[in-house]
Amino acid sequence: MALLSSKPKWPTVPDYFHDWALVDVETSGLRPGRDRILSLAVITLDGHGRQTGEFSTLLNPGCDPGPVHIHGLTPARLCGAPVFEDIAPQVGALLSSRVLVAHNAQFDYDFLAHEFARARSWVPVDRRLCTLSLNRLVAPATPDLKLGTLAAHYGVLQERAHDARDDVRVLSGILRGSLSAAERLGLPLPLLACPPRQDYKPYVPKTPCAYRNPGRLETDGPLVQGMKVAITGDTRVSREELVARSVAAGLNVMTSVSGLTSVVVTNDSGGASSKLRRAAAEGVPLVDEPTYLRLLNDVQPGQAKGTVRTGAASQQGEAAPSAEATPQPVPAPSVPAQRTTAPAATAAQPLAGHRVLVLGGTHDEAAAARSRALSLGASAAVNLSASVTDVVVLTGGEADRRLSRIATLGLRVHDGGWLLAPTAASAPMPTQNTSENPSDTAEVLARGAVIDLPHADVAWTVAAAWSQHAACEVDVVAFALDEHEQVAGDEDFVFYSAPEHPDGTVRLALDGPSEQAVTADLGRLPWEVQRIVVAAA
Repeated sequence: MALLSSKPKWPTVPDYFHDWALVDVETSGLRPGRDRILSLAVITLDGHGRQTGEFSTLLNPGCDPGPVHIHGLTPARLCGAPVFEDIAPQVGALLSSRVLVAHNAQFDYDFLAHEFARARSWVPVDRRLCTLSLNRLVAPATPDLKLGTLAAHYGVLQERAHDARDDVRVLSGILRGSLSAAERLGLPLPLLACPPRQDYKPYVPKTPCAYRNPGRLETDGPLVQGMKVAITGDTRVSREELVARSVAAGLNVMTSVSGLTSVVVTNDSGGASSKLRRAAAEGVPLVDEPTYLRLLNDVQPGQAKGTVRTGAASQQGEAAPSAEATPQPVPAPSVPAQRTTAPAATAAQPLAGHRVLVLGGTHDEAAAARSRALSLGASAAVNLSASVTDVVVLTGGEADRRLSRIATLGLRVHDGGWLLAPTAASAPMPTQNTSENPSDTAEVLARGAVIDLPHADVAWTVAAAWSQHAACEVDVVAFALDEHEQVAGDEDFVFYSAPEHPDGTVRLALDGPSEQAVTADLGRLPWEVQRIVVAAA
């Protein structure tokens, strides 16, 4: 699809230097919200008019193709063609960071906007140029401003009218001639910001963010995948587009502000919205929309969720397995898990038989301490219970309110250095359950009771059963909580409509109207999950 060589010179005015994306669409009708694109062609040019790319395709609209006598696209020709969603990424890459050019650009842009919205995305252009509007300013000596008429005026050969591939080739010649004429007349280009109006709403589903929250946006620092972003107030770019672009970049867009929010986007930092009030109370940084859009162009890679707790890599401080590995479902035990006698201490495992509770420290420091205890043969406790034998106090742990109870119980208290050279003092051993009846091995908890689960390498099942005394239904739910005792995202809420955590570590079994169970594979829980809370509603 080479451009014609006998063309007017490309303009030399700097204001005319842009990267261009020339577009033509053939459609099943004239209404963007109802009708569909049947064929699409794109040519990209650099600021000097040199062709840098091209693309064209037929599209299967999934509907009647409309006026076949105009575009010649019959159902038979379109059968087997891709749907727009299949080619949206390729088209988006051609349009991105370029000025969209079309003849009657409002028409082409609106159709593209609706097609991208159906594909759960947006048109990635900020400005467009309509060659029809440009030639209204140039006012060539032609009876009308139709594409074919202007093609003849600027010396561009038109071979197949209403063929997207040929029409976009013709458009490239018309753009060259129109820009040359506009330069001679000293005309500014009628560039129009996109989108001029938003009568469509891209469908952006609330999907789990794949990255861990790296914390607050630092002053003059970059956005990092996993950051929690809240948007408040009016924006120049539609809210739907901002959300779609943020999600596509790996950011976690929230509908509220909390202490975990990384940044709030607002064009009115002095406003009185509830989000801004909460941001001020929590010390969350604010950025305006232009700054945010600039930062969106260079989002830094984040840390994927799903890093598991066990494994040598975690114990040695190396990168843990990627969350992209396909999780394998863990079958629930056929009988409740059984407590077993801990092994005796050895030189390789000097803390065998010890149960270590870690207080204080950052999330990563506490996790590293528990991993170290596990590597030395101990088990790790997250609550103070009767089976705890040793307590490790990291920075900040001295303020933990449980220390008075620990002193009363006479438990051994150590600083963080103890785990580097522990002494294998005698430790109480968990009681062995020797019952041969599987039903006797189940722990039955009274309200408020706490027990520790001694094994981190098996799937535990918490079963709930009740007597039906009323017509209301009971739903068992599970919450995967982070270090702040909060549910980080929708994916961490396991219930009847979403009975499995995305990584397969927490599952809900619906066994009937009066019995349900939650299975949790504690050994495979991602690092960011600190607690599984099981409740009934």
